[in-house]
Amino acid sequence: MNRGKLLVTGPRILRDFDMVRPGLEELGFDIKTVEVRQCLTEDELIPLVGDIDAVICGGDKWTARVMDNAPKLKAICKWGTGTDAIDFDAAHERGILVRNVPDAFSVPVADSVMCFILNFARRTPWLDREIKAGRWTPLDGRSLSECTLGVVGVGNIGSTVLRRAKAFGMKLIATDPRTDIPLQLIDDTNLELTDLDDLLQRSDFVSLNCDLNDTTRGLIGKRELGLMQKSAVLINTSRGPVVQQAAIENALVSGDIAGAGLDVFETEPLPADSTLLKLDNVMLTPHLAQSSDRAAHRTHKRVVQNVVELLDMQEGRG
Repeated sequence: MNRGKLLVTGPRILRDFDMVRPGLEELGFDIKTVEVRQCLTEDELIPLVGDIDAVICGGDKWTARVMDNAPKLKAICKWGTGTDAIDFDAAHERGILVRNVPDAFSVPVADSVMCFILNFARRTPWLDREIKAGRWTPLDGRSLSECTLGVVGVGNIGSTVLRRAKAFGMKLIATDPRTDIPLQLIDDTNLELTDLDDLLQRSDFVSLNCDLNDTTRGLIGKRELGLMQKSAVLINTSRGPVVQQAAIENALVSGDIAGAGLDVFETEPLPADSTLLKLDNVMLTPHLAQSSDRAAHRTHKRVVQNVVELLDMQEGRG
C-alpha cells in the first residue's frame, strides 16, 4: 500500500531515523527528511510541504500560511506532547487532522523538576564548585520536608511531580483551572488546591507544568514574581513563553527571588548574550527535561501509529 509522502522534521526522531526508517518504508511511506536543529519557521517549512500527505514534526510553526502551501496535507503528528506551535483552527478549517503523544514524557520531566528542587535545596552544584576551587565553604541547605512546593498545572506531568515530591515529605499546593483533578491524587498527596497568587506567596519552590495557550502565555511576570518569597525558587519545564523572560531576569538580578531552574526559554536556543548565562543563581538546561532514550523510543512507535491511524481515518479505513 502506498500511503503517500511523509515529511519528518522532529529532531529527536531524526536522531534515531536509521532505526525508524525501515518500518516507515514497510508501511508504504515515501519519506522526506530535513536537518533540523530545534524547529522550523514558516519560511523554512513552506518549500518542503507542497507535495506531502503527512508530517511528523517537533516544535515547527504550523500556521495557516504553511498549511495553505500544503494542498495534499491530511495529518500533522506531533512527536511529543506540546502542540502550541500548531494552529488547530486552521487545521480544522482545512480538514487536516492533528494528534500528539500525550503523557509521552511525564516521568523524565518530573524527574528533572525534582533534580532542580534537590540541587537548589541541598546547594550541591555550588558546594561542588567551591570545593573544586579549593574552598571549604559552608552553604546552608534545606530539607525538602521543611518546604512547600506549588505546582501550576495538574495534568500528567504536574501529577507526577506531586507524587514524587510527596515521597520527600513536601507540603503540596497546586492551582489549575480544571475542576476534574482526580480525588485519588488529592487524597494520596494531601494536596491543597488554591489560586495562583496564594500559591506564589506560600511556596518555597514553584514548578510550572501548564500547557502554553492564550491563558498561560506570559502568566508569570513582574507582578507574580513580586508575590514570591525572596527565598523561593521558580522552576519552568513547561514552555518558555509561560514566563516573561525580562521579568525573571530582573527578579534574579535584583534578588526578588532566590533562584530559578529553567529548561525552556522565550527564544530557543538561548541567545549567547542572554543575561541568564551570567547569573550564579540560575540553573539552565537546553529544553531536555524530557530526555529519556526509552521514553523516546516509545514515542517513536506511538507517533508512527498516529500517522497511520490519521491517514486511515482520512481515507475512510479507520
